Amino acid sequence: MKIAIVGTGYVGLVTGTCLSETGNDVTCVDINKQKVMMMQQGQLPIYEPGLEALFQRNIIHERLRFTDNLNEAIEHAEVIFLALPTPPGGDGSADLSYVLGAAKDIANLITDYKVIVTKSTVPVGTADKVRAVFKQHTDIEVAVVSNPEFLREGVAVEDFMKPDRVVVGTTDERARKLMAELYAPYVRQGNPIIFMDERSSELTKYAANSFLATKITFMNEIANLCELVGANVDMVRLGVGSDDRIGKRFLFPGIGYGGSCFPKDVQALAKSAEDNDYHFRILNAVMETNTIQKKVMVEKLKKYYNDDLKGRKFAIWGLAFKPETDDIREAPALEIIGELLHEGAQIVAFDPEAANNVKYLLGDKIEYVYDHYDALADADALLILTEWSIFRNPDFALIQKSLKAKVIFDGRNLYDLDKMTELGFYYNSIGRKTINDSVPSVA
Repeated sequence: MKIAIVGTGYVGLVTGTCLSETGNDVTCVDINKQKVMMMQQGQLPIYEPGLEALFQRNIIHERLRFTDNLNEAIEHAEVIFLALPTPPGGDGSADLSYVLGAAKDIANLITDYKVIVTKSTVPVGTADKVRAVFKQHTDIEVAVVSNPEFLREGVAVEDFMKPDRVVVGTTDERARKLMAELYAPYVRQGNPIIFMDERSSELTKYAANSFLATKITFMNEIANLCELVGANVDMVRLGVGSDDRIGKRFLFPGIGYGGSCFPKDVQALAKSAEDNDYHFRILNAVMETNTIQKKVMVEKLKKYYNDDLKGRKFAIWGLAFKPETDDIREAPALEIIGELLHEGAQIVAFDPEAANNVKYLLGDKIEYVYDHYDALADADALLILTEWSIFRNPDFALIQKSLKAKVIFDGRNLYDLDKMTELGFYYNSIGRKTINDSVPSVA
């Protein structure tokens, strides 16, 4: 099948590459000429495990192409995916200008029937708005389909190639058949393609992300309570997660959720509800609580150092909002760094993938190193903000030797409490007792 992908951001690039892997002829279009040239030369603009091999293979076999010419991309395409940004506006609603602008441009170019698929995360009613744009600018028949993505950064290729489910919103029978044919290779193990109306499909995406964000936030609240009552959130998590009605996933407490999806999707769903005269109390509480959770580590540091962080040097391990990605959008690390800089602290940071993105954003406000142990030299404490695998079993002797004092603040609960007790570190994590509380803050 001939496919066009409009937009080569994270979702567009993964979608286009994975669709080409099953034999489709895919052309990706983007207005950023430099980015297009980069991809034409076989260079990926994002980091995503497993994507590089598929990207290179399908370029070589000419199933995956890149252009900055919209007409070239869509001229022969049967299905056109809109994978464009929908950033939050000033009021929290999703900005549809990129989606609707692309729809107008496509409407002025098409000469035959097309299936227009909104892959972007969009509020309820967007398919109707896209359909109205086409009716205004062309007499050519089109079908507008909602096909939300459920890709997790770090495992997006696996999520696309072996999806739990595929959701397709359409009332057009011709489009339904095309979408069923397109996704058939990805659901051979029996996972469903769920067909529904467009509005239900659009709401499904927001509902899924908002529920997961709520689940994370609930466990963060439980973790905070654990610290007050002397319980261990690890034990609570195991007990709660063993209930099949709840499940084990998204129960790990930490320093708040971030990324490109959860923050803006929760905000957009709450705003959509408000626009329909409904006050979504749970989601408003989730947003408020997550904002507070991102400040938890700074508050712990201020308490430990008697409200005086000026001149303190902190080593930070992890900048991305989660491991296996270079994405720093809404990353808790950025919030924490901003607070620490405001308090007069110095930061030396390491992240295996996201450091360059942070450097582009913050410049020389903080120091960057290319080995995580190099960040420790003469630092007052180590702060762990992203749970990269390389941090899970470190050389504690080297950590002790490098730091001014044996002090670790762990926002991801990576280390065993008994081991940290044995090693003699002051160890402050999330929702668990503080280890070796008597260790001095200065060597």
